[in-house]
Amino acid sequence: MASTSDIRKGLCIRYNHDIFKIIEFLHVKPGKGPAFVRTKLKSVTTGKVLDNTFSAGHKIEDIRVESQKFQFLYKDGEWYHFMNAEDYTQIRLLENSLDTPELMKEGENVTIQINTEDNTPLSVDMPQYVTLEVTATEPGLKGNTATNSTKPATVETGASVNVPLFINEGDIIRIDTEKGAYHERMKQ
Repeated sequence: MASTSDIRKGLCIRYNHDIFKIIEFLHVKPGKGPAFVRTKLKSVTTGKVLDNTFSAGHKIEDIRVESQKFQFLYKDGEWYHFMNAEDYTQIRLLENSLDTPELMKEGENVTIQINTEDNTPLSVDMPQYVTLEVTATEPGLKGNTATNSTKPATVETGASVNVPLFINEGDIIRIDTEKGAYHERMKQ
């Protein structure tokens, strides 16, 4: 058993007869009244996100998880197939159990949290940044680097990302997977 002081991003807990992953949390100590923790929980079975508030010192049932490195192989309908980097076993996960599946390209290395009680995969943690090629966007104009204006661009995985005006088709960009936003242009 853990308490609210043990809450951290990525912690998997059992709550309301389901397993949830903590996406966001905020410890709040108001000037009047008791402290509490405001959380955003994502169900690992349904993908549903809900907001919940725990009072300070509340006991929570944490799930013992093990992190393993996997490589993304391919997408088959709504199933995503992964291969364990150590023993080459394969698993498949539904699209709703992934946080940002649209930014995942074949061969990408990810960390999968596995429940040690029954060996079921709970969640997939992407690397902080992914490097993708821009496949479609409007042409950039010379000198458009001084403003904060953006335009939509499609990357090689099919995801749409807002990028600065100077980005062209064929450019390689880094994308922040947590926000799903453009981070920087890579040198070619």
